Amino acid sequence: MGETARGRSQVITQSALIMRDELPEGGVLMGLDTGTKTIGIALCDRDWRFATAGKTLQRGKFTADKAKLQALIEERGVVGLVIGLPLNMDGSESPRSQGARAIARNLEDLGLPILLWDERWTTQAAERAMIEQDFSRAKRAERIDSHAAALILQGAIDALAGSAF
Repeated sequence: MGETARGRSQVITQSALIMRDELPEGGVLMGLDTGTKTIGIALCDRDWRFATAGKTLQRGKFTADKAKLQALIEERGVVGLVIGLPLNMDGSESPRSQGARAIARNLEDLGLPILLWDERWTTQAAERAMIEQDFSRAKRAERIDSHAAALILQGAIDALAGSAF
């Protein structure tokens, strides 16, 4: 853990307990579902009760993507990030896991604690929920990543708030 220009410690962890220790006052968190073509974004309230699907960014050069994320972080007063960690069904790491870890390392200099959260089944759960809500195929395709990000974030905030360890 190092100190950032903002004076906050920075950490990348898979532990909700460590993340909660980094943010004892709570605060708005941003959830990210990072794919090869898009980044789904979700936000939660400062009390860690509700995650809400937000934007879906089309991936481009990472510096441009990072600038868009940073602008949204500043606009919304985000104090921490939750990034989906795509694990294999047996819990082992995959090549996509390494990609998520690389994104976390590249966002580390934003000075926010980062929680890597198991995202197995989130896309399928988001798809089912959107079908139940009668979203058209086109709307599902457009919004699936931000809805998956909301499920990732909701799982993490449930753990952070102490209801799921």
